[in-house]
Amino acid sequence: MTAAVDTAPGYRPGRTLPLRVEALRQWRRRRTLVMGGVLAALPFVMIIAFAVGGGQDGGRGGGDGRVTLIDTATASGANFAATCLFVSAGFLLVVPVALFCGDTVASEASWSSLRYLLASPVPRARLLWSKLVVALGFSLAAMVLLPVVALAAGTAAYGWGPLRLPTGGALAAGDAVPRLALVVAFVFVSQLVTAGLAFWLSTRTDAPLGAVGGAVGLTIVGNVLDAVTALGSWREFLPAHWQFAWADALQPQLEWGGMIKGAAVSVSYAVVLFALAFRGFARKDIVS
Repeated sequence: MTAAVDTAPGYRPGRTLPLRVEALRQWRRRRTLVMGGVLAALPFVMIIAFAVGGGQDGGRGGGDGRVTLIDTATASGANFAATCLFVSAGFLLVVPVALFCGDTVASEASWSSLRYLLASPVPRARLLWSKLVVALGFSLAAMVLLPVVALAAGTAAYGWGPLRLPTGGALAAGDAVPRLALVVAFVFVSQLVTAGLAFWLSTRTDAPLGAVGGAVGLTIVGNVLDAVTALGSWREFLPAHWQFAWADALQPQLEWGGMIKGAAVSVSYAVVLFALAFRGFARKDIVS
């Protein structure tokens, strides 16, 4: 049977389940459109919140004299985009990553369509590769969508100007955009751990909610452990410890140390989890 499949006229394993086909299938999913709508709406919700709360202080800070990104949110469109990333990076941006990566294989199993894809025949490694690439692509698109909409909406509401830094000083508007792009890139890399967890769980269960919820839950556990100062230097091995290292990109002089360490930790965990997903799925009995 295997020899017949391998030598069947026109059969090319590498051309089964093309990325464009999988991307179109995922794009048409309701959860994709809902998640995109939520992320695109967040900047407008925040603009309304600042207007209602009268928070346009332009970066004067609180009563203790300290200035945060929240305090400078209305200083310019660039500041507003940075603030949207700050308030969403810790949890909100975890959700689309867990959703896209955790739902992708488990949903096929829950619909009992996974075995038919493999019987097409689509090689298992090819199926996982296509789904992983598309899931990561949608996750990156979600992370890009938020700051792009925030930058456009913030510029319309607060004007185009330099990025005022909480530590003092400012970055010219032309320099702020590349810095914000670097922030988005680091946030995406830091979320590869969540992606790996969700994708691995997606290959282990037929319940999409279990894979998505499990990845989000374990990410929250990591954040809780990072808050336990008694762990000392052990916290540096937790991806959550570095999730806000991108703040080093919003300094007068760009600092790479924290982001490099955070990226190394995140990628290391992600590679192991992705490898476990491929190894386990290759040996798994597909009955749904």
